[in-house]
Amino acid sequence: MNARIAQVNAFCADMSVMTSDAAWQPEATMAATAPPPPPAGVVPPPVDAREPLVDAAPVQRWRSGGQLGFGGRTRDGEPERRAFPRPPTTALDLGVPVGLVEDIFMRRLMGLKVSSTSAMSADLAISLSVVQQIADGLRDKKLLEYLGLDGRDYRFTLTEAGHQATTERMNISLYAGHVPVSLQDYERVVEVHRDRPRPNRADTTAAMSDLVMPTRLIDKLGAAMLNDGAIFIYGPPGTGKTSLAERVGNVSADAVLIPHCIEVDGNIVMVFDPSIHRPVEQPEGLDPRWVACERPFVIVGGELNMGMLDLSHDPVTGVYSAPKQLLANNGILVIDDFGRQLVSPDEILNRWIVPLSRNVDFLKLGNGTTFTTPFAVKLIVSSNMDPNDLGDEAFLRRLRNKVYVGACSDEDFDEILTLAADRSQVSLTPQSAEHLRKVARHYVGDLRPYIAVDFCDLMQGICEYEERAPVMDAPMIADIAELYFVTSN
Repeated sequence: MNARIAQVNAFCADMSVMTSDAAWQPEATMAATAPPPPPAGVVPPPVDAREPLVDAAPVQRWRSGGQLGFGGRTRDGEPERRAFPRPPTTALDLGVPVGLVEDIFMRRLMGLKVSSTSAMSADLAISLSVVQQIADGLRDKKLLEYLGLDGRDYRFTLTEAGHQATTERMNISLYAGHVPVSLQDYERVVEVHRDRPRPNRADTTAAMSDLVMPTRLIDKLGAAMLNDGAIFIYGPPGTGKTSLAERVGNVSADAVLIPHCIEVDGNIVMVFDPSIHRPVEQPEGLDPRWVACERPFVIVGGELNMGMLDLSHDPVTGVYSAPKQLLANNGILVIDDFGRQLVSPDEILNRWIVPLSRNVDFLKLGNGTTFTTPFAVKLIVSSNMDPNDLGDEAFLRRLRNKVYVGACSDEDFDEILTLAADRSQVSLTPQSAEHLRKVARHYVGDLRPYIAVDFCDLMQGICEYEERAPVMDAPMIADIAELYFVTSN
């Protein structure tokens, strides 16, 4: 038993670290004091658990004065009016089984030994009134006892029967963090945020402003972002495909709501990931089980495997981790270096056919239960492969937007070289660009942006080692080429 309690304490500590950046303040959204516990046996009046989730209060949702807001603008330029979930005031309003909430409550209390209404409100992200209802229900079941007042807070602890019941339930799950939202509520919020702001040419150009790219290419990518369907960015290696994909996330600068976790068939699925989701200033009155974040941007490369696209179950904690596409909902998912994964391209492509065509995804729990989740993801596939080599016409139809990124023009290559030299504090001669272009075409066949950047970076080591002045002249370019390119004997 002590070992299981230690596991709960460690898991709770991990949860505190993971959610410390969520920036929600319970004092701002919950009542300042809790009502006194009702006499034993008094049952609160029934409440409709399916009250409207979305509040009618309008929220400005666009970037204004340098502040990140919710959403974008409508076509006529007016701000969109959307809303967000308010903190539930009763246990039934949480939308998840009360028994599950009681289990989480008791596991948290077992780890703390003694807690209070305000502390549990903050730990579980529920209002003081809901904490009071849960505590009263557990007291009525003789699983919890009140220890009196601490200021204006009620203190409580588990009874011996509560310890025993909690220990038995810990064999199923150790989760003791935020109370989850229901799958139905998650679906409804995702639908509210599904339509992202519609970028124009100025938005796309601004997001790509640090890249040297043809205007026509940026316009094609901007149009592809507006169109339905996935985007396939393809072309030779080193032409800037990854750089383009990475900056697409900056085009739609608004915020969406991400739940800490969701409940499915009595199971907990973790959704909020601090390594992916970037919280913004939290709207006043938001249900603290949700976090207002920038639109997600998830990028995976050669490490992608099929397991990352399905639920991952932790047998110790009993908690599921969300797959990549669920983490990216209402945002962008980029598969970079497509074709270099350990699994075949066909396996990955077949996994996306149904979500791309129906806007829903199918996931399976460990007990065999299959459920659907919204697929509100802009999928971007970046590859050196020719789309015709994929060999799957059905998937190619779903990659409706195909953006080719080719070699640099002379002018763009020279500009990239100038910028890279300035960053690396390299001096150029009047002939540097022309000579490097000749060398690049000799070894590679055409001009690639990475050559200009890499030559400036490699030059620093050569100059430091040989104590030479950082001047990119013809002899220096020849030395770098000998170090950089593969030559046949």
